[in-house]
Amino acid sequence: MQFDLTDLSLFRHVVEAGSITHGAERAHLALAAASTRIRNMEKSLGAPLLLRTRAGVTLTPAGRTLLQHARTLLAQAERLKEDLGSFTGGLAGQIRILSNTNALTEFLPEALGAFLAQHPQVSIDLEERLSDEIVGLIAEGVGDIGIVAGTVDTGQLETYPFRSDRFVLAVPTGHALASHPSIAFSKVLEHDFVGLDRASALQRFLSSKASRIGRPLRLRVQLRSFDAVCRMVEAGVGLGIVPETTAQRAARTMAIHPVALEDSWAARDLTLCIRSLKDLPSSARQLVAHLRQGT
Repeated sequence: MQFDLTDLSLFRHVVEAGSITHGAERAHLALAAASTRIRNMEKSLGAPLLLRTRAGVTLTPAGRTLLQHARTLLAQAERLKEDLGSFTGGLAGQIRILSNTNALTEFLPEALGAFLAQHPQVSIDLEERLSDEIVGLIAEGVGDIGIVAGTVDTGQLETYPFRSDRFVLAVPTGHALASHPSIAFSKVLEHDFVGLDRASALQRFLSSKASRIGRPLRLRVQLRSFDAVCRMVEAGVGLGIVPETTAQRAARTMAIHPVALEDSWAARDLTLCIRSLKDLPSSARQLVAHLRQGT
């Protein structure tokens, strides 16, 4: 049985993505090459690692055992890369961050940009997820650092404050709702909305909240950024739910007006979560310290 680090990394990507196709994309391999590697791993082991269905892949008992060891070995390889990087003049390695939509779009670009400028040999794998998903994935060792809503139960993870923000309803200037100082989410579901792409963690969260109320979220247009959402709101296409920081910035140049949401989930204290600070690679520990500087 001979598995190299490329095999182990690919296998981890396939499992975390839920399919060989998406795992190959994450690993930057052609689908045919990725499929061949997985088959060769199973042939070498003499047992199946994955159960393949139309919906994707699931782990066999052998696959679960391999995944556990693959994560450990890949983490050790990253630690080795970091330790050797100290001989070439600075930090090195890859840091895996799982973030909710709010932190990813409003706070991380500037924070990560400054950190990466200081550490050119460090790379960051950043993925958007729902907050409750992030907690489980960090606990499993899928990522190094998670950024979640402060209302989520983080269990035994170590946590640190990150930033505070809240979601508001963005309406066109002159809209009937613009005169309201605040309003509940349930009171605006009769209106059309502009939102983020369906794959967005926030959009899935809002759709779930609407479903629990018993009303669909009527999305007219779905976009890739909060700024684009605000532009569509200004054009009268629909209402939008965006971070207050986004709405305030957009209101300086666009004809939109932010209305406070009365729902408790609208307040967003963002939290950093990790399994163990002392066990993180040095680059990840320094990034945690860097992210906490703005609190």
